[in-house]
Amino acid sequence: MSTTRAKSKANDFETWIKQEFAETGEFTALIVLVDIDAKAVTPLCSTYFNVIGDEIEWSDIVVMFAGSGAEWTGASFFPVTARDGGGPLDNPTARLQLRALEMRIDEDRLVLNDGNFFDKWGRRLKIEEA
Repeated sequence: MSTTRAKSKANDFETWIKQEFAETGEFTALIVLVDIDAKAVTPLCSTYFNVIGDEIEWSDIVVMFAGSGAEWTGASFFPVTARDGGGPLDNPTARLQLRALEMRIDEDRLVLNDGNFFDKWGRRLKIEEA
């Protein structure tokens, strides 16, 4: 007898990552984890990783982010590609672009909307101006 794990319906993140990979091919995702409460969105930490396929599930992302030690409630993903023909960024360029993104977000939290912003369950979010 064989068993298979039933695949649940894709959430917003899984739908996005498949569409982004289909359109872009391999890329680097710059990511900012945030804490969201009723009055503010606070950046907690950031990272990046290279996307080389579209079979990433939200549960894999949650496990990876657990290693940050941050109590995050949202994450914004910014897909970027190398200027010289596309594909993932090299590490020094990814670090520089991530730092520039952090500075933009420190100045204006609405920059998070420029990325692909999701809550901790992989549902799409948008920050509204107050």
